[in-house]
Amino acid sequence: MKETNTWNANKYKKHANFVSNLAFPVVELLNPQPNEKILDLGCGEGTLAVEIEKLGAKVIGVDLSESMVQKTKEKGIEAYVMSTTDLTFENEFNAVFSNAVLHWVKEDKKAIQKISKSLKTNGRFVAEFGGYGNIKFLTDAIKEVFDKHQEYGKFNNPWYFPKDKDYKKLLEDNGFKVKYIKLIPRATKIDDISNWLDIFANGIISHLTNKQQIQFKKEVREILKPKIYSKKDGWVADYVRLRLKAYKI
Repeated sequence: MKETNTWNANKYKKHANFVSNLAFPVVELLNPQPNEKILDLGCGEGTLAVEIEKLGAKVIGVDLSESMVQKTKEKGIEAYVMSTTDLTFENEFNAVFSNAVLHWVKEDKKAIQKISKSLKTNGRFVAEFGGYGNIKFLTDAIKEVFDKHQEYGKFNNPWYFPKDKDYKKLLEDNGFKVKYIKLIPRATKIDDISNWLDIFANGIISHLTNKQQIQFKKEVREILKPKIYSKKDGWVADYVRLRLKAYKI
């Protein structure tokens, strides 16, 4: 299944820069070395690819969004429009790096097989993405609103949030030795829940009329406000990240 969300690079940078800002521990886990060739899988608008290249590695970025790839190219990074399950590389990279992408890829086995094929033997796969329990308040609220409005149709959840033990087994079953894998609860401040929905849930409501979309966001906001909003901290999303480092055997 292909991702259905539509990405606007400028809106993403304005309201979702926390995605890249909170990813530097994953770059440290990657530990890029000079002259290594690294694939940035789901490069977004290239922020992390630039940081990795500063450390001396050569980065190739891929992303499903043409808007994101264009922004990455403007930063001087080689980048292509390509999905995770359609990677065409073979035995090419010292490492594959991915941040906040793989929870959009429900074909998890195919994704891991494509990542493995892209790597050289002993190449490393370092990633962080939504894990088990991620944005539970948000997904429950979205489902509640869909259940209330039968005219909206069925809520097709676009996300995949695996348990660490399940993903570890999947990696091991597909040619990886897992060095590190951990679920990390990480409450994350966001500027406003409406902006979050505009960026990350636009595919869920793309079939609704404009009036229905406004109603949907209003009702989700009302459900979530007593749960993830306070005057002191503002909006804080209930993120749980799955972080891992594995080597291709």
